[in-house]
Parts: sequence; C-alpha cells; structure tokens
Amino acid sequence: MSLAPRAVLVHRTTEYEELLARHGTHGQAAFFLSARGRSVDAVRERHERTHRALAEVAAAVPLTWRQTRVERADLDRFLFGPEDVVVVVGQDGLVANAAKYLTGQPVIGIDADPGRNPGVLVRHRADRARRLLPYAAGAAATVDELTMVEAVTDDAQRLLALNEIYVGPRGHQTARYTLDLDATGLPPEAQASSGVLVGTGTGATGWLRSLWEQRSSALALPAPADARLAWFVREAWPSPTTGTSRVEGLLDPGQGLRLTVESDRLVVFGDGVESDALELSWGQTVRLTVAGPRLRLVH
Repeated sequence: MSLAPRAVLVHRTTEYEELLARHGTHGQAAFFLSARGRSVDAVRERHERTHRALAEVAAAVPLTWRQTRVERADLDRFLFGPEDVVVVVGQDGLVANAAKYLTGQPVIGIDADPGRNPGVLVRHRADRARRLLPYAAGAAATVDELTMVEAVTDDAQRLLALNEIYVGPRGHQTARYTLDLDATGLPPEAQASSGVLVGTGTGATGWLRSLWEQRSSALALPAPADARLAWFVREAWPSPTTGTSRVEGLLDPGQGLRLTVESDRLVVFGDGVESDALELSWGQTVRLTVAGPRLRLVH
C-alpha cells in the first residue's frame, strides 16, 4: 500500500524570534533596537507575515495528506521520504538550503514576504498553495530541473549544493593547492589564492556573478537548467612556485575540477552554510563536478 503524500513545510526562525530568544521579551528587544536607531515594529511585521504565510499553506494541505514542519537548522537531521511534497516558505536562499537533502521530491517555493525577495526560487504566493499541492503530487506536474554541484573527497565525503561550493580557508589565510582539470591534457598548476568557487546557473545570479562582474569576465555563465558549471579562483597570487594561468572556466557533464590540498586545512561548504562543511587536510583531494541529483522546482 502506497503512503499518502506528506507535505513538508520548510521554514526558518524569523529575526523577531531570534531577538526574543536573545533578549527575553518584546520590550527588551524593542529597547535594544531603539538604542541603535531601529524599530522593532518592522521586524515584528515581517515575522507576522511569515507566520501568516505558514498558516495559510498549512491550512491548504489536503485533509487526506500528512504534514509536518522542519526548521532550517534541523534539515541535516530530517529524513525526507519519496512521497513528500516539499513546501519552502521563506526566501530564495531557504530553497538552496533544503535542496542538498532532497532526492527528487517536488519543491514548491512560497514567498513569505513578497517585494523583499527576488523570487527566483520562491515563485509563488501562499494563496496558491491549495492548488499547487495536489498539482505537485501528480504525474502531470511541470517542474524546472535545476542543476546542482557536487564535491567528493578522496575519503568518500560528499557535499551537494544548488548555488555554489566554496573550497578555501575558513578565515583570511591563503589557500594553497594544486588545481587540475579533467580531460584537458594540461599539467596541474600549483596555486595560492583566497579559494575556489564552483557554481551552477542558479548560483550565477549570486556570489558567482559577483566574481564574474568584478573581473569583467567574458565567460558565458550557464543558465539554471544547463548541465554545466562555472568556476573561478579568487585572488590568485603569482609567485615563483604558484601560477595564475587557470583562474576561470566551465565544466561540462562528466568533467571535474580537482584540487589537492597543500595547506594545513581547507574547508568545503555549499550555499554559504559553513556549519555543514567538509574539512580537508594536507594531501587530500576533492573533485567538483555536475551532480547527478537535480532540484525539481514546481512552476
């Protein structure tokens, strides 16, 4: 017997809730902000809009379905099932946070605060949830299959990301490594830099794009559904032992960018979530490629 669909509502703690957790009461939070020339009212209004959106989505779940909620901080401990319909209520970045824990489940992005988000991934308003939920669970649902990026270390650690993966120092030290590109015939190059960024077409609207614009790159950035990745080396440093001849490029499916660590420690994290990072020590290798899984984002 197949299970009824389960609606999984993904959300994050609001700024107002964080203020209350820190200061204890609304009055103390208001005093803290007013002393810095800010008002607690705008923060509370955003909190209330988010909770109204969550309540509206929860009320739209069909009565025959199951439903549950998961906060962003608990995503790495939550077990998604194949019958789940994932509803992300919040900002675009929250979709990216959830993406790496999914295995093909349809995702509906609900913009909890219209006008403040670009709406690239949270494309829908809460009042559309009643129609979208059964639609997403059906075989005829139309989805965008968005490319993801994957990092795999030589000891079989694995990390997925929707926007980009960063490899580099945790702080402001210099990252030292050898960079090697699959299937090019070029020799590996020793480099010293601020780290390496490998991203998707979805990530090309964020951190990846800022590097692309900063250096006036002629590289054609991929689109979100393109099965290619773009990569950039940040602030590569030329020296007698380190080069700068390979600082950007594209990776086709099956092609990888390989980094062999020559520093005491580097970190690998995806989509800006440093708390869920892989740590690499001297001599370890990490390979970055187009991931097999894709994010299935409902139109």
